[in-house]
Amino acid sequence: MKHDHPSPKTVPLQIFGVVALLMFLFGSALGALVAESYIQPSNPTATAGTFDASQLQELYTTIQDQFVGTLPDSLQLEYGAAHGMVRALGDPHSMFFNPEEAKAFQDTLSGTFEGIGAEMGVDDKGFLVIIAPLPGLPAEKAGVLAGDRILSIDDHDTAELTVDEAVGLIRGEKGTSVKLTIGRGDDSEVLEIFVTRDRIKTDSVRFSTEERNGKKIGMLNVIRFYDDTSGLVEDAVQEFLLQDVDGVILDLRNDPGGLLSAAIDVAGHFVGKQPVVLEESTKGVRVSHSSTISQSLVGIPVVVLVNEGSASASEILAGAIQDYHVGTLVGTRTFGKGSVQDVMSLDDGSVLKLTIARWLTPLGRSIENDGITPDETIEITDEDAAADRDPQLDRAFQILAP
Repeated sequence: MKHDHPSPKTVPLQIFGVVALLMFLFGSALGALVAESYIQPSNPTATAGTFDASQLQELYTTIQDQFVGTLPDSLQLEYGAAHGMVRALGDPHSMFFNPEEAKAFQDTLSGTFEGIGAEMGVDDKGFLVIIAPLPGLPAEKAGVLAGDRILSIDDHDTAELTVDEAVGLIRGEKGTSVKLTIGRGDDSEVLEIFVTRDRIKTDSVRFSTEERNGKKIGMLNVIRFYDDTSGLVEDAVQEFLLQDVDGVILDLRNDPGGLLSAAIDVAGHFVGKQPVVLEESTKGVRVSHSSTISQSLVGIPVVVLVNEGSASASEILAGAIQDYHVGTLVGTRTFGKGSVQDVMSLDDGSVLKLTIARWLTPLGRSIENDGITPDETIEITDEDAAADRDPQLDRAFQILAP
């Protein structure tokens, strides 16, 4: 499949700052929303389609005997076969990482990345797409937007690339540059954007308080759901309670997701120990997952900001708040990532990330592809962005501090 687009405009922006997150958790690549391994897949049983390893052995022997070029070592061939087996599933969220790739993947879970600072995924038409450029990182500074389609990477057509293959092309040594050819909107606008890679430890949570019309408002921005997110949100909530805030704005815009367990922990502050998410297996069996954290923001009005860059774990949190009517969602429709991946470590240090279930909101709503529609839909226009206006945030303040 070839891309047919007008000639791109060149935007020669070299960004030497912070970087990189090309991560894929919970279902993008190197993840998009990754459920932690406490979600255990069932043990496979032999069926009529039992795998015949003798075919692979025959293929390996034939390659060894007859291939005219220089052979990789046998381990690399094994890893290649593993990549191919998982790719044959046709699921952009399931993937195999050899030990070196697995190390990079584990780094993403701790919030340390090397790349351009953007979460990638696959849209419902099969295109590689930017789920969210992370705030203040190179991709955002270079002008990359949520929803941009990646047509090529350093002139490599992405039409046949998986997300992890695209990540491999985008990642690289800090200080080096990568060229992204981007399709925007209906792809009628095509841009070439240059971004310089770097390495940085990103914060997953930012919080502060602000006075509006005599009201004290707590500002909680969850940037991603990492392994430290739950503790940082706990710190924020305790500070809000100490300052006796009159309302809380939970900003999940451009939050591409992360660890399912972190989202469930954070949800407890808003919905208590009720079910946060329903996990539905391929056989239709549903299991609910609840937070162990008691509701701490009792009686405090909450507004949740979401947009098309809110995906996976952030959709789980937003969906639970909406289902239990403990907050008002403001913004635009979310990304629509509704599958759960289990991360399994193999004996040699390799990692298998496998889609094992779909997730639903507590009331049983599926958001796969359709996303979550906010209670109040408010767009940020190009004119708003150019003038540094934020009508979504303004509306949140109007609700909490009229």
